[in-house]
Amino acid sequence: MDPFVALADPVRRDLLRALASGPARVVDLAARHPISRPAVSKHLRLLTEAGLVTAEDRGRERHYALARPGLAPVRALLDELSGRRPPIPESAFDALDLEVRRTVHDRRAGKDAAPGTGRPQEESA
Repeated sequence: MDPFVALADPVRRDLLRALASGPARVVDLAARHPISRPAVSKHLRLLTEAGLVTAEDRGRERHYALARPGLAPVRALLDELSGRRPPIPESAFDALDLEVRRTVHDRRAGKDAAPGTGRPQEESA
């Protein structure tokens, strides 16, 4: 299920709000709503299919938790609509780190020649 479709229902949004504070059982979540436990279970199943909730069996109980990575498409849309720029990808820093390490290595090895001299910078200064 598409996360946007899952978020269209106010009960499901409220369930996500409740799960944002920590994992909970169906019975605990049903106690907060004026709907039946099977109805809450159905909403949780749809949220799970949308990737917004995870379920973990602990003995005879099933605990549901918010799956924050599932909110990424929603966050991306909101960032796009608000005009925010996406954060700098981690790979950009990897390339910068590699270039800095290469430059430091070349300078230590004396390979960094002064422009036009062909000699290492330490000797040309």
